[in-house]
Amino acid sequence: MSKRENFWKNVDWITIGLYLVLVLYGWLSIYSASGSSENSPLFDFSQRYGKQLLWIGMALFLAFIILLLDAKFFSSFAYVFYFLIMFGLIAVLLFGKTVAGSRSWFQLGGFALQPAEFAKFATALALAKYLSKLQTDMRAFKTRMTAVAIIVLPAMLILLQNDTGSALVYVAFILVLYREGLPGWILVIGLLLGLLFTITIKFGELYVAIGLVAIAVLFFALSRGLRRQWKLWLTGFLFSLLFVSMVDYAFQHVLEQHQRIRIQVMLGIKEDPHGAGYNVNQAKIAIGSGGLTGKGYRKGMLTHNHFVPEQSTDFIFCTVGEERGFLGSAALILFFLALLLRIIFLAERQRSPFSRIYGYGVASILFFHFTVNLAMTIGLFPVVGIPLPFFSYGGSSLWAFTILLFIFVKQDANRMNVLY
Repeated sequence: MSKRENFWKNVDWITIGLYLVLVLYGWLSIYSASGSSENSPLFDFSQRYGKQLLWIGMALFLAFIILLLDAKFFSSFAYVFYFLIMFGLIAVLLFGKTVAGSRSWFQLGGFALQPAEFAKFATALALAKYLSKLQTDMRAFKTRMTAVAIIVLPAMLILLQNDTGSALVYVAFILVLYREGLPGWILVIGLLLGLLFTITIKFGELYVAIGLVAIAVLFFALSRGLRRQWKLWLTGFLFSLLFVSMVDYAFQHVLEQHQRIRIQVMLGIKEDPHGAGYNVNQAKIAIGSGGLTGKGYRKGMLTHNHFVPEQSTDFIFCTVGEERGFLGSAALILFFLALLLRIIFLAERQRSPFSRIYGYGVASILFFHFTVNLAMTIGLFPVVGIPLPFFSYGGSSLWAFTILLFIFVKQDANRMNVLY
């Protein structure tokens, strides 16, 4: 058997099959959400579903090209990709087009390109390249700070574009660092601070501070272990109080007004059914109206009458919920979970540290997008404008997610050629 034939035999067709199912499922949903009539022609390129067909064709072409390239190409040029994309993120701030309040698009004739989407795979490559070096030790402070800098740089540039949703995605890379040796207590502290931020906004600084004092007194009275480490726990308690005292200032002066309102609506602090809460309320109605089996393909009243804004992009899950009901929504979730679990399985069998770390980067980004998109659609997370991978309308996101995934498919297919 030739080397080329052996390569195609080693390609993980399960991952590719799941990718194709999600892309097809997504296109059918876009066709339903954006089709103007029951008999809308499939190749009407003036409509979103027609344009998405073009994006899908180009995505498949990109996937094929990636599989033909040498696997070492991506590790060798990881930093080149990273710095080119960073240059693109800076250039879009100077020459980009503003869409929906975000200056994050290059207008190329009739097509708009968003560099922030491609920054995800470039960051995953650069992080994998750095952490896979032989002398890199995650226990060293310098290593952690360098890894954080690789992640934070694109996130900050995207924040300057006023695209908070895309910047939030980079939080997902903490899962990669955790897999590579970041202490678990750092991850736990991050989660606790997020929880503390949320409950402080919900209940106010005074009540949260009183609650912290009560919890500290209770634990100190009941646990002898806390008494032996009283300096550590006192430091943690004082830091928590300081953090709580800063939440209101950060909420009022760091976040934009529309972001504050979305968070307040999500937490039930404010009611804004015709403003910030409109999309989520309509999304819940659409999903709930689908019942167990849905109303049928292209028979969703809210979908066809465009009651939910952005129904073919950020809120495309509503179309699935209304037309295919609980069973169709559950099927979509299972397909995504199967893909995520498959990627993690493949990452763990890699012989190359670079491939393993990059695989976890892919899984982390897809997990974050999938979780946040569904959560914001049903009101469990503020609306931040994050697309559903392989599903939402858009050329930039589909191409970027395809490149992200197929670089890993290529690395996995080449794993037997890697020497320890």
